[in-house]
Amino acid sequence: MNAQAGSPDLDAAREALTRVFGFKAFRPGQEEILDAVFRGEDVLAVMPTGSGKSLCYQLPAIARPGLTIVVSPLIALMRDQVRQLRAHGVAAGALNSSNSGAENLSVERAIQERRLQLVYVAPERFALPGLAELFRRGGARLLAIDEAHCISQWGHDFRPEYLALREIVGDLGGVQTIAVTATADAPTREEIADKLFARPPRLFLHSFDRPNLRLAMRRKANAIRQIAGFIEDHRGESGIVYCSSRKRTEKIAEALASIGHRAIAYHAGMDAELRSAHQDEFQQADGVVVVATVAFGMGIDKPDVRFVCHADLPQSIEAYYQEIGRAGRDGLPADTLTLWGEDDIAWRRKQILDSEAPMARKRVEERKLEALIALCETPRCRRQTLLAAFGEPSKPCGNCDVCAGETKLFNGKIEAQKVMSAILRTSGRFFAHHIANILTGTATESIRRHAHDKIKTFGAGADRTPAEWRSIFHQLHASEMIGRDPDDEGRWRLTESGERVLKGESDIPLRVDGGQKPERDERARVARPVSDGLTIEAQSLFAALKAKRLELARAERQPAYVIFADRSLIDMATLRPSNEDEMRMVHGVGEAKMARYGDIFLRVIRRHAEGAR
Repeated sequence: MNAQAGSPDLDAAREALTRVFGFKAFRPGQEEILDAVFRGEDVLAVMPTGSGKSLCYQLPAIARPGLTIVVSPLIALMRDQVRQLRAHGVAAGALNSSNSGAENLSVERAIQERRLQLVYVAPERFALPGLAELFRRGGARLLAIDEAHCISQWGHDFRPEYLALREIVGDLGGVQTIAVTATADAPTREEIADKLFARPPRLFLHSFDRPNLRLAMRRKANAIRQIAGFIEDHRGESGIVYCSSRKRTEKIAEALASIGHRAIAYHAGMDAELRSAHQDEFQQADGVVVVATVAFGMGIDKPDVRFVCHADLPQSIEAYYQEIGRAGRDGLPADTLTLWGEDDIAWRRKQILDSEAPMARKRVEERKLEALIALCETPRCRRQTLLAAFGEPSKPCGNCDVCAGETKLFNGKIEAQKVMSAILRTSGRFFAHHIANILTGTATESIRRHAHDKIKTFGAGADRTPAEWRSIFHQLHASEMIGRDPDDEGRWRLTESGERVLKGESDIPLRVDGGQKPERDERARVARPVSDGLTIEAQSLFAALKAKRLELARAERQPAYVIFADRSLIDMATLRPSNEDEMRMVHGVGEAKMARYGDIFLRVIRRHAEGAR
């Protein structure tokens, strides 16, 4: 059935949004995507984490008849989404290897009898004989592919099983397809469209910005002390600390636990039962800090993660964006901090060079590393630099360490001119390390081979270290003073802004600390706690509501946020509903949750009001 603006399908989705999920309005971009889905179009939607991608296929499954099949890369993510949908009264199930045989049989029977609206399945399970036929008999109408960037063979989350999904669309009788992801640059989007869709999809590309996340980066001094200082202001809140190795996760978790944090380690080398227990503890309890390798997180749909910290440099700017995106999915303020050092950069560069990828791919990975280093070194708004890496222009955000004035700057016009002069005198064919060696007068074998010890700028920057000049090079890249030549990507060129600086027509601010470790650990400023905007009385009520939620979560053995997210409790503490009609006005209170939990939380609010008198 084709949908027009205000069509029955779209109206039904709008009604379900409130009745089922308790949301009062669509988030930006959702309505346009839903309209395309109801028109029968195939869709590729790239939207930031926390923007409501899942609703773009969940609402059609609720609003119209037929079965929606959701391909999800991780069992934990399936389990979590099914649990949340069932809490909202939606008929959902999952087929995966963690289920017992009886559980999978029960789900298969429900599909056959057309009692399910959504079924979640891992991509490798499609290889089982008869599954496509089961879905056809169950009324398959829509195939939704979550985390669609996993199709990219060169991406940080590549899943080879995703390569078979296009053929499965044919096995299902050419059903309508929607693919969603939060992380896909232009080449990845092309790969998704080419490998997942039988026909060109309608592309929806939304802003990558997550304005509720505070961005900060620091050079490493004492990583454990820096991390401990950062999360001290988040005691009692949930967070993730990412590490580059399994051993490091255990060391940092022990250090944090020794100073009173509820910190647990998570990595692929742990006993499976212990790893699962740690994941459940993080999901179900408040105030748990999980210290993990990057294997942790893609299967986590916990909305109230209040901070993400990187103890080491992420693999790429896409990986960084994906990992910090696990914070603040409820739209409330959240913090991020990334620690990095020259050793991290050298290790990542070695990984790229030693990989078995073709040379063209290695060059792509090198460019991605350059973009990540530029983000670390940037003297301008951190968010501007991050969004620019995704091709999105923006203004200073006011919610990062640079905008907050935590970075000391100086007029770096002379230093910039020296770097740009060295770039021009070497035809733009050399990178930061080589340019730094020229400026410091370091006659390496490469410098002598290219006769760069004879050019005018050789030794012109002997007053600074090579690390400082490398930093200035990356700062110029981040400030868009230099960039890759679009017609020759192996060559650096000056931009118009860079040429103005070279001619002395404008100044450029650069970081004072560029290339140097901090002399002392400076405590990063953090985002305000989510309850900061509440009155003292409302904060007290919020604490009482959280206590009741935790009690229910433990009794029901499920994550606290499945009962109500923090945002719902904050709404209750602010609005103080006194009856069912007023409770229905609270964000996230749909009919199923009203029936199950409404009276319980109304009693907490009434008792608190009586105690306050």
